[in-house]
Amino acid sequence: MTDQWELALAAEHAAIFAYGRLGVHLRGEAVQRARTAESAHRARRDQLILRSAGNEPVALDPAYQLPFPLTDQASAVRLAAEVEERTAAVWRAVLPVTEGAQREVALAALVEYAVQATRWRQAAGITPAAPTWPGRPD
Repeated sequence: MTDQWELALAAEHAAIFAYGRLGVHLRGEAVQRARTAESAHRARRDQLILRSAGNEPVALDPAYQLPFPLTDQASAVRLAAEVEERTAAVWRAVLPVTEGAQREVALAALVEYAVQATRWRQAAGITPAAPTWPGRPD
């Protein structure tokens, strides 16, 4: 497993942790959106663990730090947007070290997480809702 793939696995672990924390602050349709997003991260994490066949996959970090306190639905929605943006950025970094089917996997992750980030940014009232270059710092 290359460093970029290991970083992708670490990002999936972190995203799952964050959704576990932010989910309790959500209400309404945001609850189902968070469940769907967390399931996507779990599925990709599992695929990456299987992909590491024979190698020790990156372990779950026992001490993840959230970038800001979660106090209500607004902060939870902002965190969900940030989680998706950060995870998209990690998958964007996987693209240059892949080709063929592996590149398709990385691109699908980048696109999915960029779309999720845009939806969460819209829900949070963040503008612009979609960055010019998804997965790349502004």
